[in-house]
Amino acid sequence: MYILADKITNRLVYTLDFVFKSRQIDYTLIADVDKFQNFEGIKLNYSSHRIDVPTIVPSTLLFEEGISTPEIKKSNFENAECLSVDGITDPCASIFYVLTRYEEYITSDKDEHGRFPYSASILKKFGWIEQCICDRIAHEIIQFTGLEVNASTGKPTLVPTFDIDNTYAYKFKDARRKFFSRCKDAIKLDFMRLRERKAVARGEKDPYDTFDRILEIGKQYKNTKLFWLVGDSAKRDRNISAEHPDHQKIIREMSQKVEVNLHPSYASNSDKQALRKEKVRLENLTGATIQCSRQHFLRFELPKTYRALIACGFTHEYSMGFAEHVGFRAGTARAHEWYDLLTNVVTNLTVHPFAYMDGTLNEYMKLSIEESQKKVEQLYHEVATYGGYFVFIWHNETIGGYKHWKGWDAVLVSTLNLNNE
Repeated sequence: MYILADKITNRLVYTLDFVFKSRQIDYTLIADVDKFQNFEGIKLNYSSHRIDVPTIVPSTLLFEEGISTPEIKKSNFENAECLSVDGITDPCASIFYVLTRYEEYITSDKDEHGRFPYSASILKKFGWIEQCICDRIAHEIIQFTGLEVNASTGKPTLVPTFDIDNTYAYKFKDARRKFFSRCKDAIKLDFMRLRERKAVARGEKDPYDTFDRILEIGKQYKNTKLFWLVGDSAKRDRNISAEHPDHQKIIREMSQKVEVNLHPSYASNSDKQALRKEKVRLENLTGATIQCSRQHFLRFELPKTYRALIACGFTHEYSMGFAEHVGFRAGTARAHEWYDLLTNVVTNLTVHPFAYMDGTLNEYMKLSIEESQKKVEQLYHEVATYGGYFVFIWHNETIGGYKHWKGWDAVLVSTLNLNNE
């Protein structure tokens, strides 16, 4: 297939690779009108030239080098919703805008953690968050050229992931933290926690100790990944010290059976040296090169956080999603290379979007267990239809049925069984 463009740019190639190459469709992008017209085969005109072939009138977005603030509105291309950019309905620019998270570069909206909020996104405004909108648009572009869309073959690969923010609720905490925590429980008359502390001190199982369950899942699902917080203690980073020998022991033991990756601390998002220190610390514990990350609190800022990760040697990133709502922040469940909008270069950092997080269902969206199961199934079928990996997040403290997580293991179990339906 030949695709005609007024100019060949990195932005255009990146977008067309997502549309065609990721679906095993070969194409040749050219700016030579005569060569394009003389070609006998499938053609797509994405240029200002008027030619009697399937034509998409381009906006300027994929031919610009800087970051602008285009007027973005909802529009339609064939049977898919997409964007109009400065008044021009452009499905290719729509994909690029969502996939690269363009809107996050041009807004000053931040939540209490410095994150781009779901409430400010066009994905909320246009009702797209639970759709693989980039893939939906891509399918329409492919069909528009006269080609058949290759339907997603087989079922999506399940990728269970677990964030280890607090390895244990009570075990191995230093004496100072134990003392103040007991005082706090006493002041609040929280007798249940006081009893739990004593029980764990006597040798009973810590309520956050669900690592045997995680190992079972890791044995059955080879793509299982852990993201471990080993940063220095701070207000938002409250795991057991990574210097504690028993903490080091459980990390080593788990890393021998399940892939352990870094959960960069809250503080490291503004401190590249802290990020590098945590990476080396975890590598020393596991004996493996750490290349995957997911940010604590899903706290990242584009392009700063991703650039820091690349500088520190990371090649895979698993934070692409919203804490407030399930769905597809990048408009896809497909792993894709991060495009740095400031340099207009495709990087070697692969972004792995996730579909849902445990806390999003229970704590943010306030769904019941049954509602959550239904919602997860809907997300799964979207990925099964449009391709990609079904990545989802749980925590070691949530899968054990502790406190307001009682019964929620059912949601995890039903997710793990989706491929068996």
